[in-house]
Amino acid sequence: MTEFNKRIGASAESASAVVQQPSAAPAAVAGARSDARRTRARHLIVLMLFVVTTLNYADRATLSITGTAMQHALGLTPVSMGYIFSAFAWAYVIAQLPGGWLLDRFGSKRTYALSIFFWSVLTMMQGWVAGLAVGTAVAALFALRFLVGAAEAPSFPGNSRLVATWFPTAERGTAAAIFNSAQYFATVLFAPIMGWITHAFGWPHVFTVMGLLGILIAGLWMKTVYTPREHPLVNEAELHYIEQGGALVDLDRQRGAAARPASRVKVGACLKEMLASRMLLGVFIGQYCITTITYFFLTWFPIYLVQERHMSILKAGFVAAIPAICGFLGGVLGGLISDALLRRGHSTTFARKVPIVAGMLLSTAMIACNYVDTQWLIVAIMALAFFGKGVGALGWAVVADTAPKEASGLCGALFNTFGNTAGITTPIVIGYLVQGTGSFAAALVFVGANALVAVGCYLFVVGEIRRVELKRSLIAPA
Repeated sequence: MTEFNKRIGASAESASAVVQQPSAAPAAVAGARSDARRTRARHLIVLMLFVVTTLNYADRATLSITGTAMQHALGLTPVSMGYIFSAFAWAYVIAQLPGGWLLDRFGSKRTYALSIFFWSVLTMMQGWVAGLAVGTAVAALFALRFLVGAAEAPSFPGNSRLVATWFPTAERGTAAAIFNSAQYFATVLFAPIMGWITHAFGWPHVFTVMGLLGILIAGLWMKTVYTPREHPLVNEAELHYIEQGGALVDLDRQRGAAARPASRVKVGACLKEMLASRMLLGVFIGQYCITTITYFFLTWFPIYLVQERHMSILKAGFVAAIPAICGFLGGVLGGLISDALLRRGHSTTFARKVPIVAGMLLSTAMIACNYVDTQWLIVAIMALAFFGKGVGALGWAVVADTAPKEASGLCGALFNTFGNTAGITTPIVIGYLVQGTGSFAAALVFVGANALVAVGCYLFVVGEIRRVELKRSLIAPA
């Protein structure tokens, strides 16, 4: 799933008014539908976000598919695997705020393209550790995963920033849900492929294939992603439609003495202001809990199927795709439901919270796996839980609705910092629980409890969902 500097004279004021009055957006949408001349360049943008995010999560999941084979080859314990799984998230979290600043300073296109290129090269290099001595291989693998995390840091703040740039308020939930649902599609598409490559050719080849694919996609990104006013496929009708609907079309084109670029925001004071917002803090903590569910499925779930449910690596690769399909469907459905509620006149608060709360409650179903033994029933319950997680994963749409316009990248980075701290804690906590108890039962309870905490955050902490306005004193003179 961030907002956003906007301005070009009276256009900026009119778009801001639409953002502050969501009820105007449905009317704009309804009126604009009759315009047959309007292009759909924004759909290409969200398609590219979906493709790149699919690659992003596939690269994160390489260890979960190859993990069992690597454990045997390198002699790793569950706790060691937990720390290696967490290496990505340590750097990902640390680099979030610098990544958000880079997006605000240099724009989404260039920053994101370099991010894709470097994380793909580093992914490819992970396959090279197979030729090293065991101790050296473990250290090198940890270091490479750490660097991949740093390289990927601008990705989701960049996604949210582009959605805020290209999509009106009444389409933003769906757009954010589409790119966010790519995390599930990554497993659907790549878990079977990576399982087959591991089985047929060995685990190092998984990293080579994924790295080369990413380098190609980085080139495609540079050819297809532009700002709304510079895109060769956009016409005036579409530009007017998205701008009047609340899109921040000039987010990456801040120029002139009257502009207030995000690089001029007093970063430390701005961060303090955002953390002092009860609404944003509730959203941030809720995202940590939701991302805990993500990282369970991304790291330990295939190993759970192999070690706890006695499936082969090849079978686990295919079976892991089933809950992911349901997560993908739930992710798209959550965005559609939220935007449909907006179009029917409900408040942004109601439209965002209903899918989030309902989805998180469904996610707690995974605890029931502790009480059944039939493999197909285990998969069905996990599919239901992942479907619920998908429905409730609207945090990036909420950030797009609430982030200060002058610091959209920074707010998205802070949101992602909280969320992906779960990438550090979840693999390690589960590793200790599995090693200490000899099973995954306590781990499933731990993950399900986080879903309940997310529900509590949105019901009792967040309150009204609205855009945060920075104090004028937090914006340095241009």
